[in-house]
Amino acid sequence: MVAACAILIALLLAACTGEGARVVPPPSPDFSVREATFVYVSDTEVIDDWDPATAYGNEIIALQNIYETLTVYNPVTRKAGPRLAISWRSSADRRTWTFRLRPDVRFHTGRPLDAQAVQRSIERTRSLGGPAAYIWDPVSTITVEDPTTIVFHLRYAAPLDLIASSGYGAYIYDTAAAGSGDLKRWFATGRDAGSGPYTIAEWNKGKVAELTLRAFDGYWGGWDGPRYRNVVFRVETDQETAWRRLLQGEANFLARLDPAYHRRAENTPGVRSVKTASFQNLLLLFNTASGPLRDRRVRRAVQYAIDYHGLIRALDGAGEPATGLVPDGLVGHVRDRQPRQNLTQAARLLTLAGYGPGRRPLRLTLTYAADDADQRMLVTRLAAALRGLNVRLDARALSWEAQLARARDKRPGRRQDVFVMYWRPDYADAYSWYRNLFHGDDPSSLNFAYLKDRKTDDRIDALPTLFATDRTAAQRAYADLQTRLVDELAVVAVPWVVNHLRAFLGGVRGYTDNPAYPNVVFVHSLTPRG
Repeated sequence: MVAACAILIALLLAACTGEGARVVPPPSPDFSVREATFVYVSDTEVIDDWDPATAYGNEIIALQNIYETLTVYNPVTRKAGPRLAISWRSSADRRTWTFRLRPDVRFHTGRPLDAQAVQRSIERTRSLGGPAAYIWDPVSTITVEDPTTIVFHLRYAAPLDLIASSGYGAYIYDTAAAGSGDLKRWFATGRDAGSGPYTIAEWNKGKVAELTLRAFDGYWGGWDGPRYRNVVFRVETDQETAWRRLLQGEANFLARLDPAYHRRAENTPGVRSVKTASFQNLLLLFNTASGPLRDRRVRRAVQYAIDYHGLIRALDGAGEPATGLVPDGLVGHVRDRQPRQNLTQAARLLTLAGYGPGRRPLRLTLTYAADDADQRMLVTRLAAALRGLNVRLDARALSWEAQLARARDKRPGRRQDVFVMYWRPDYADAYSWYRNLFHGDDPSSLNFAYLKDRKTDDRIDALPTLFATDRTAAQRAYADLQTRLVDELAVVAVPWVVNHLRAFLGGVRGYTDNPAYPNVVFVHSLTPRG
């Protein structure tokens, strides 16, 4: 009788939605929410680096379910909230921060997660100097007052409560997990030393079903009520295949959709779709150290050649207009400074530089991400606009590793003139745009504008203290820096801010999109419903 009713409901939904509409089938009679599995579909490989101290890529979607940080960013309050730390306080000058930890938390290894373990974890992360280790730069010393109290003494004022919520470089883990062995090698075999709700069950690098997590029964958050006790991460590069898996109930969540599939999700009974603004934007970094873009006039001309409004129309909902480096929702966002295409001004600047229509031709090299349709669309449109200005754009689609290798070539003449990339903050503050991308003396940065400007560096160095002590002054400082980098120095162009287009089964309850943790689903917080 139950099965017959389910079939009847499905037929009625199909009739209401018109011929050809797809309805997600009801769950099988043996469906059990107590042993439910959440299947997350990614379009790229999940794990490249298992070490929570140095991982800096798509790993975040798994690691945020395995490891935890002291605090977690709340997108509603726009503040840090409790996670492993239940409370914290700072001195008036924001240079001493005291965190109170949850009692009786244990790592997956069985060892206690106490203040000493937190100290050792952060100190190891700092010593390895991974891509996100810079977030702890303000810290001078860390002291343990008692098993649940840890104190950070800073060299300068900084928002340590927010820093401790970082999506990268802030995980707390058991540094003794490998015993006397090498911890990095221990991690590399697909083992974890976290405290989160899930632990690694199986890892199949390069396979479609790449990663399976299982519930950690000793999790401090508990397992009362219906929850997903298993999480599977699948890699499906073909969107039609991913979509069919969702319709057939073989997947619960599609992390990335193009606009056409997102519209299908909006009109499919049994499927929920979301479109949310992100903290991620697309950047064109201009090589200021070698080649023709050493001339600011040429850099400015390329900025003017970009068809910003046309790109937004072509993205069809997958992007929003950018108004500078900092997306909406973060301190430093500036409204009403949206750039516009101006081919007349571009031609004038090129002429002043000795190029342009009727003058000597100009060739620029550009690299962008292979298999990224949106970046390819940008490059195609920009190449057409520049062609009319007597500028040839030699664009190459490369893997991220190949782009990095070219950008870091010790021979400046072999580096690209324009480096196209996405960027998002490591924690919910715009500081990482400036520190990682434009600070001139940071050897671990992604400064592919090759900017060496002491005045800019000094302003960047002042940002953490301003953010921690005077948000109004910080807003002005961020705004002034954007004007300097985008307009005065013309080292970057920002065509759009990414919108996340996703779909998931209607039976998944409790999902919210947190822009501070891109593409992450906090699975333990979800409720499976048959």
